[in-house]
Amino acid sequence: MRKTIGFILLLALIYIPAISQPKKFISVKGKQIIDVNNKPFLIKGTNLGNWLVPEGYMFKFKDISSPKLINEAFNQLLGPEETKAFWTKYLDNYITAGDIHYLKSIGCNSIRVPFNYRMFANETYLGTTDANRGFRLLDRLIGWCKKENLYVILDMHCAPGGQTGDNIDDGDGYPFLFNNAASRKLTVDIWTKIAARYHDEPIVLGYDVLNEPIAHYFNVNELNPYLEPMYKEIVQGIRTVDKNHLVFLGGAQWDSNFKVFGKPFDNKLVYTFHKYWTASTQDVIQDYLDFRDKYNVPIYCGETGENKNDWDEAFRKMLEKNNVGWHFWPYKKMDSESSFMTFNKPDGYDAIVEYTEKKRESFEQIRKAAPEDRSAIKKALYQMIENSKFVNSRPNKAYSEALGLK
Repeated sequence: MRKTIGFILLLALIYIPAISQPKKFISVKGKQIIDVNNKPFLIKGTNLGNWLVPEGYMFKFKDISSPKLINEAFNQLLGPEETKAFWTKYLDNYITAGDIHYLKSIGCNSIRVPFNYRMFANETYLGTTDANRGFRLLDRLIGWCKKENLYVILDMHCAPGGQTGDNIDDGDGYPFLFNNAASRKLTVDIWTKIAARYHDEPIVLGYDVLNEPIAHYFNVNELNPYLEPMYKEIVQGIRTVDKNHLVFLGGAQWDSNFKVFGKPFDNKLVYTFHKYWTASTQDVIQDYLDFRDKYNVPIYCGETGENKNDWDEAFRKMLEKNNVGWHFWPYKKMDSESSFMTFNKPDGYDAIVEYTEKKRESFEQIRKAAPEDRSAIKKALYQMIENSKFVNSRPNKAYSEALGLK
């Protein structure tokens, strides 16, 4: 018996330290993002755009640009129940384990995942009212990423009330978030709920709390002062349940204006900017480099791209020369060369595009715009899902090579 007890105690001494070892998370040290081995970690990867937040231009639409406008058009074409079935299949197939494996295989170390707050609230989104749907989809994605050791930034692309005032926030055309107490509270509550879910998950790199807040169309002098206080409210909520993860703060006016920021108020902040259709020279990002030097904090480029390969390569090299990580936008796009992956536009799809461009401001106009053969419309939409699957997509190799990837 004594030998047995001694053996059990020996096993306990061996295994308990291993079990109790704290998990290691990506962190920051001065101007650097650092990995679990305390080495510099330069973010390299892409955004999973058009998945949890469908965007009209990636569907080849013009004015039908936001998720709710796309959903409205599909309801008119297919009916609400069929539209709901379409979105369920779309969300299950547009991004899969094969996509995540591919990104890791070509040299990406991370992804940024845009999402709509409605996936975590009791509000109808893409045909369903389910406050847990976002967790089911993210849990599955994070599981794939853990297997591949591909880090994940969670990005609230669409916040309650709208943080941008344009199609990308799926709102009502104005950044109502900032002057509406209920929207602000819901934003904090959702982020706190998300952080509580993933507080102990090391493959989650951090939280990008508001994508591209406060578009330039509005009175920015009035709205900009609300931004950093809103960030402080969100971070305070996150820190009640999660002290492990990085928090990414984007500047005002499309994540471009860092003048809204004061001294950093948390010890794990990364400041993020977006750049499209600029020169590829250092002066374009010099203000952000100066901000980094002034406050001794990391910066990173959360979105860029949608350009020619030579520009992508030049801009990427300039960022890396200045020790700035990047996520190019987007990962996958229909019938396009400006993305990591592309897939064919289905036969008959142009009829859907044509419908979205017709006037549909009254029921009479909707009837006149309606296609004669709705079954053909349904076939084309479901074929788009089939074409978008990883096994049916193809890589834009020149694009990836421009980003220094395999």
